[in-house]
Amino acid sequence: MKIHDSKKSTSLPIGQTQANAGKRVDKTGTDAVPPADTLKSSPMSAQLQSLQGAMAASNVFDANKVEAIKLAIADGKFQVNPEKVADGLLATVKNLLQARRN
Repeated sequence: MKIHDSKKSTSLPIGQTQANAGKRVDKTGTDAVPPADTLKSSPMSAQLQSLQGAMAASNVFDANKVEAIKLAIADGKFQVNPEKVADGLLATVKNLLQARRN
């Protein structure tokens, strides 16, 4: 039993137009946009870079406190305050609802 390929090749030979389709052709001989010699940043950009540097230099968390909590968990002495957790959860939900309304 012979099996024939029912799919025919649909590819076309590449002509000059197709070969140059992905290339930028400049027929005028001049660049559309002159290259920039200098780059100027806005005051907002400078402020953002300054803020980014300050955040990178600051500690996001207290490593000593984290270590103390790890030790308390390992020793079985860490206790969760359910009221504090619930208050934090409610505050987060309130913030999310207010942000959704705005």
